[in-house]
Parts: sequence; C-alpha cells; structure tokens
Amino acid sequence: MNYINTTEFGGPEVLALEEQESPTTASGQVLIKVKAAGINRPDVFQRAGFYPPPPGASDIPGLEIAGEVVEIAEDVSWPQPGDQVCALVSGGGYAELCVADARLCLPIPEGFSHIQAAAIPETFFTVWSNVFDRGQLKAGEKILIHGGSSGIGTTAIQLAKAFGATVFVTAGSPEKCRACIGLGADLAINYKEEDFVAECKKATDDYGVDLILDMVAGDYISRNIGLAAPDGRIVIIAGLQGFKVEADFQAVMRNRLTITGSTLRARSVEFKAKIGDELKKHVWPLFISGEVKPVIHKVFPLTDAAEAHRMMESSSHIGKIILKL
Repeated sequence: MNYINTTEFGGPEVLALEEQESPTTASGQVLIKVKAAGINRPDVFQRAGFYPPPPGASDIPGLEIAGEVVEIAEDVSWPQPGDQVCALVSGGGYAELCVADARLCLPIPEGFSHIQAAAIPETFFTVWSNVFDRGQLKAGEKILIHGGSSGIGTTAIQLAKAFGATVFVTAGSPEKCRACIGLGADLAINYKEEDFVAECKKATDDYGVDLILDMVAGDYISRNIGLAAPDGRIVIIAGLQGFKVEADFQAVMRNRLTITGSTLRARSVEFKAKIGDELKKHVWPLFISGEVKPVIHKVFPLTDAAEAHRMMESSSHIGKIILKL
C-alpha cells in the first residue's frame, strides 16, 4: 500500500509518499480501505518529533479516517466488510489501508461523504469528552472557546449551541470571527485587536463565563482564571503557547474554580468507545437533521500531505483540512 512516511523529524518537507506491506488485523480489529483522512495538530507535533505514538500504535500519522471495511477479525460482529465507516485511530490514517478497533468505528451519517465523515472522529470525540463530560457544560451556561475557527473550535461552537449554551469565541481575524458567528457563536473576539477578558466581562455584566475550552495555554491560563465565573471550569487540551506559567490561585480558591485537562490519543479503547456511544446517541441525530456538520476548509490529495501540514501550521484555515485518497 501507499502511505505517508515521516522520513525524519522536521518540517513538512520530511513527509514522503512511500510503499510498504499492508497492515493485518488482530483480535477485535477491522481493516479499512481509506477514502479520506483528517489532518490534526497532533500530526504536526508528531512529525516534528514532539508527540510520539503510544505503545503499539502505528508510526504513520493520522488519527481519523473514513472508508470501506474490507476485512474483519473473526471475533468482530460489526462492522462487516462493505460497511462505510469513520473511525478514530491511534495512528496509521495517512495510508491506503488502516487498521482500526471495531469499537471505535462509527457508521457514516446518512447523506455524508467520506470527506465529511473523516472530519468527525478526532474533533467530535475530543469536544464531547472535554466540553460535555469533563467540562459538564449545561444548557443556559456560557462557554468561551479559544481558537474558534479551528477544527476543534468549529465543532465546539456547533455542539455547545445545539445543547443550549451561550457561546463566546476567540479567533485571529475578522474573517474568522465572521465564520464563527455564522456557525452560531454569540460573540466572536479578535484576540489580536481586543482583550477577550474585557469583552467577555462586558458581555456578561462582569459575571464571567462558566466553562473555558483552552488550546492555547501560556499566559491564557492566568487570564482564563480571571475570567471564569464562580464555580467555573477551565479545560486545557493543548498548549500552543507553552505550559509553564505563573497564576493567581487565590482567585481559584475564591471562585471555587476547577482547572483540568486531558489528552485523548493514549486513553484506553474502552474509554474512547464510551465517547463513541455518546456521540451516536446525542450527536448523530444532529448530523442527520442538518443542525450540526463538520466544517471543511480544504481537501488535498494524499500526495500533497506536506502542503496540508503547511496550511495547518499557518493557521490560515477555518475548520478541517482533509486528505483524499
């Protein structure tokens, strides 16, 4: 099969199309002929040498795929060969064939293309786990989503709005802010020109926000603490500005704040499968009704994986970047 190899750690130019033997299934697994694969920030970190795959995972980049099941292990009852699925994987997505755990396969929503379906697993699993499970977002609450125009951000906006929250976002340009408003955000703040703390305080009569989804970290952590409402929650899922900071924990104590965070890739299959069950129950109906859908910025052929990574690193995109096979 053809696949994208990381020839060495470095910039996008280290990604190369090569050929190797096709993977084989083990107990509980299925083999998928990949039609599309999502690009995610962890892929970029892995390519640069900062995010190694967990033990036992493929070292081929790619954490989400969509395609056709072509082979199953003897102990798998669903999916079956010929089924069209999307899947969350721990690696191996940038390839013509990819092994997935059957428990992490989901049926492609009715009416969705493979490209749309490939944009679902990583971002929707991440948002559901961190906004609704860990962050405990409830109808009527206010959420601030940093990086509102990213794949995670565009997903979080739609889901938070669908479940009755007031949604504030930060984004880096007027175009990105307009896109976030178009997806349902109630307030979009251009962080390059405005102070998000001041703007959110103004919008809430100085009350603050109940939940903050942060993929920036750095000095945002102390600013988030200053913005969080009493009993507020701050969930950190990435650290684009680094993780070592000084913060005023007196404010944490005074307002009874919860600061937490998570990563998804290294969690157990059982943990991820429970998220998948929640998505099928609560989110799949929103896909079918058209209330929620993945936002696709651009589609690249597999051979242009390096260009797709350059776009991801430029942060010029709004929504998801997809590889098509």
